[in-house]
Amino acid sequence: MNREQEFLAKIEQHKGVIYKVSRMYMDQPDDQEDLFQEIVLQLWKSYDNFRGDSQFSTWMYRVAINTAMVFFKKERSRKQHYSDNKEPELAAEEYNPVKESQLDYFYRAVQELNAVEKALIFFFLQGQSHKEIAANLGLTEGNARVKLNRTKEKLQQIIKDKGYEF
Repeated sequence: MNREQEFLAKIEQHKGVIYKVSRMYMDQPDDQEDLFQEIVLQLWKSYDNFRGDSQFSTWMYRVAINTAMVFFKKERSRKQHYSDNKEPELAAEEYNPVKESQLDYFYRAVQELNAVEKALIFFFLQGQSHKEIAANLGLTEGNARVKLNRTKEKLQQIIKDKGYEF
């Protein structure tokens, strides 16, 4: 298997993570798709730098989150100049009305978090430890724990204030 095939196989194996990052940072399906593509592009561009010191998925998380944070800032700046008042649409997935409603409320609430808070929630949802979160975001383990707890409380408050029901 050549390097390109190896890369594509790994992307296929972990595309769910890229989708989650895209959905967490962008609320419109078109923007989610653009971010997904940008993450894959950045992963490919930096694939030669992947030395295997960590698992591919760990390296991929870092690249995906960093790409999403940069993309999010650029998109937010662009949208301030060109306002689009469309209502967010749900991405096509296996349809379960209750689950879809809950996910929609959750992702709407996540949209109100800043870029670092979104990264904290993403890593938490991926089951990463405080130590892993800290390493991925360049924080101390204690700082990651505090920031994560504050972010979870903030997310709960947003959900409560908006009247989202689970």
